[in-house]
Amino acid sequence: MIRFRTALLASAVASAPFIAVAQPVTGLYIAAGGGLNYLQGTERTLQGNAGAAARAAGISDKAEVNWQNGYAVVGSIGWGFGNGIRAEVEGFYRENDVHGATVAGLASRGNSGNIWQAGAMANVLYDMDLRRFGWAQPIFTPYIGAGIGWSHVTQDDVRTDFRPVRSQVITGTGDDDVFAFQGIAGASFPLGATGLSLTAEYRFFGTTEPTFQSAQRQTITNAVTRTSQGLENFNHSALIGLRYALNQPRPVAAVAVAPAPAAAPAPARTYLVFFDFDRADLTDRARQIIAEAAQASSTTGTTRIEVAGHADRSGTPQYNQRLSQRRAEAVAAELTRRGVARGAISVQAFGESRPLVPTADGVREPQNRRVEIVLR
Repeated sequence: MIRFRTALLASAVASAPFIAVAQPVTGLYIAAGGGLNYLQGTERTLQGNAGAAARAAGISDKAEVNWQNGYAVVGSIGWGFGNGIRAEVEGFYRENDVHGATVAGLASRGNSGNIWQAGAMANVLYDMDLRRFGWAQPIFTPYIGAGIGWSHVTQDDVRTDFRPVRSQVITGTGDDDVFAFQGIAGASFPLGATGLSLTAEYRFFGTTEPTFQSAQRQTITNAVTRTSQGLENFNHSALIGLRYALNQPRPVAAVAVAPAPAAAPAPARTYLVFFDFDRADLTDRARQIIAEAAQASSTTGTTRIEVAGHADRSGTPQYNQRLSQRRAEAVAAELTRRGVARGAISVQAFGESRPLVPTADGVREPQNRRVEIVLR
């Protein structure tokens, strides 16, 4: 009967669907996204005769340029270190059309042209593992990050026309290379068990001020005044994208447990003994747990004790197999010293094949460095 129930349970596990549990990225990944880009307007105080004349007339001495909502696209390649930290290199493109200008309280009547910017960033991000806060199977992973880099900014035939109220046309063109910086806040949502995730992000992107050439032409006299103007460049981007982790840990399988017969025997008692990294010697706490298991085996009518050694995935499978064997034998020896008959103990080693916490290859996980003592 026991063998039949074991086989039934194994069959249920094998056929169960996989649960897409959100977790930090481990290893190489690629990502891309796109969405809305809002470029803040630029306000300047009129200088020289123009500013003095405006103030003397009791009108505003400000000049302001505003931009229409545009778009942004980003693409990146990066590496997750398995502890929540990611590092990536990003390429981006943003574009906004001119919306209009206001000079000394007078709004432009005709506008054309745009501003676009492209460049590269180096970002560092942190994935917040919600399992650390008690959420056993989180459906998303929030993250924050920051980056620095370079941006090429081009003002492409921007034109603001104040006719017929005022016989003046202002045009701007040129490009500049500037230092860029950004802050990132987002969340990723796993899509099945493939390593693919949907991402939603907010990005604040800014640069030092790019400088462009501006030409102010009086249409009556055809006189042209040329100046060099700086432009504030602060962007707010809302992006939706996809990210693919090439070796994301396989999600945990949902287990369907067969109902137990009415006259089921008492469940086995299990004790867990944990080990330090790359060690097989027993700590004081480990000896205490083994002592409890030895005492329980003499008071519960135990007929068989199973000792199974395990390791995490930070070494090679062959090394971890040997390490888990040494750990199991150390526990069995301590049980024997505590008065348990050696003939009642069976020793097995599973290496890294049966993790308590699924991880990617090479990740150190303390809960996987263990020996399980099962009293039957």
